[in-house]
Formats: sequence, structure tokens, C-alpha cells
Amino acid sequence: MATNLAIDDSLIIEAKKLGHHRTKKETVNQALKNYIRYMKKLNAIDIFGKIEFDPEYDYKKSRK
Repeated sequence: MATNLAIDDSLIIEAKKLGHHRTKKETVNQALKNYIRYMKKLNAIDIFGKIEFDPEYDYKKSRK
């Protein structure tokens, strides 16, 4: 999918240097992957403390 975006060149240049990427496309793709991974982590953190665990559950028993 071809997309034209007005992205700040100084951001691309800095990200490209820091990530040792060869192209703008490689830089943007990696940045998007990192962003997605970060957002998934934030969403996972939201469920901490909301899941109730059974104190009687024996995880060792299920290994047999």
C-alpha cells in the first residue's frame, strides 16, 4: 500500500542513525513495529490486578 506522509525529516534521520537502518522505509517499519509492541504492553498492564486466581489451583499437578 503506497502512502504519502509528511514526516519530520529530522526525526527520520535521527531514528535512522540510532537504529542503523539503511533506508527511510526500513526505519519507519521498525518504528511502527516498536510502537505496536509498546502499545500491546501498555494494554497488558491494564489487566493486572483484574484477573482473579484460584488459590487452590495446583500447577504442579497439571504437569503430570
